[in-house]
Amino acid sequence: MRYGLVVLAAGFTAFLSFSLLAVAIGTDYWYIIDVNKPNCSGPDDMSSHSGLWRINEGANMSSVIPSFTANMSSLSETERHLLGLHKVVVIMLPLSLVLLVFGWIFGLVSSLACSPNLLAGSASYFLFCSICTLSGVCIYIKYSNLAMEEFQRMVSPENLAHVNVSFGWSLATAWLSYSLEVATGLLLLLAARITQMKGRFDSGVAIAIFFLKHFQITGNHSPCEAKKVRIVQRFLKKENPACSETKNQNNERKEAKQ
Repeated sequence: MRYGLVVLAAGFTAFLSFSLLAVAIGTDYWYIIDVNKPNCSGPDDMSSHSGLWRINEGANMSSVIPSFTANMSSLSETERHLLGLHKVVVIMLPLSLVLLVFGWIFGLVSSLACSPNLLAGSASYFLFCSICTLSGVCIYIKYSNLAMEEFQRMVSPENLAHVNVSFGWSLATAWLSYSLEVATGLLLLLAARITQMKGRFDSGVAIAIFFLKHFQITGNHSPCEAKKVRIVQRFLKKENPACSETKNQNNERKEAKQ
């Protein structure tokens, strides 16, 4: 597998994961509440969709979620717990977004340097970013479920019969971003492995060429050593046919001159 293609694929998935996470953070379709109550439309529509920062109710009403500005002393223990979970979410996901920017830069430098250690470090960094994204998404799901349980305790079962709740496409976008972050880390690990194998192969070729030149200079060697020379020659012909062709052409020219 070619190193360049793997690195380009890793760069593309990293950029795409950043873009999707930015879209997820900036949109308000994480959690959707659809109220299908009869004779309830227009200004009286109670349906809503919410994001990380605000809740949009009805047609034109929106309110900011007061995670950091709420008066905690006037809230119940459950409400304080919910706001605490929401604070963690709105910190973890933007932090993951910022980390992805530095990860993309680090990955670019390590890919240009073709260093297995730097590539492995970049891969580990992206996998760490994916853990941050996964943690934020999982905490948001827990936060939404607890909020829904609290809502069910406050509303009568008759009214709940007309309420449908679901997670929106913003959450799906965040999940996709997480998957691409993991894919980026795995691709960078593959690039590090390719670079490492290429370095070992180049070292093996250099040793084989040195071995061959040494026995060509000395000239006198035992049958066992001659067998080793033939093995090295076959290895070099197999791995570098262009060089072997050039060598054969040079030998033919020498024989023609003689």
